[in-house]
Amino acid sequence: YEVHGIDVSHHQSRIIWDSVAAQEIHFAFVKASEGVSLNDSLYCFNWDEMKRVGIRRGAYHFFRPSFPAEEQVENFAFQVEMAYGDLPPVLDVEVLDGASKIQLITGVRTWLYLAEIQYGAKPILYTNLKFYNRYLAGHFDEYPIWIARYNSREPRLACGRDWQFWQYGNEGKVNGIAGDVDFNVFNGSLSELESLCMAPPMILSQR
Repeated sequence: YEVHGIDVSHHQSRIIWDSVAAQEIHFAFVKASEGVSLNDSLYCFNWDEMKRVGIRRGAYHFFRPSFPAEEQVENFAFQVEMAYGDLPPVLDVEVLDGASKIQLITGVRTWLYLAEIQYGAKPILYTNLKFYNRYLAGHFDEYPIWIARYNSREPRLACGRDWQFWQYGNEGKVNGIAGDVDFNVFNGSLSELESLCMAPPMILSQR
């Protein structure tokens, strides 16, 4: 895989993004929000810095199935203003929080639908391989998928579909980041990654 990236949150403390950008890091996802009211304390810093140093950036929301999906989209949208060239919004789904499978799928579908309207791009769905195969396989095939599987063998999804991003390790070392960081690859070329990024609006010629 030729296209590599990381994902971060306040757990990585304050990152020296100039040092990160000097390495083969093609993209980075940063935590923005969680549930209906939680926000990542370093989101604004990370978001602005990624833009400044020229790393393709994306933002994710940690989904809490026991809270209304509509309010969770509002929480994310209040934080995250996206620009052309940014990666689509990401929904991180990895806990049930006591919700049923039907409640989970309904909530996830609502969040993805509303976020697509909000940003004009199909969101990316993040989850781990076991959670995907147990609860989400066969649903959401129209959305790009980002799968966590800490293994040297690439993930195989129960429904047979391809993955777009693979989080293959959580003990990565990167200059500019104290402690461990998650490592990811994109299943494609750099130009394919760029085509996944948010496009400028179509300007129709006036006749």
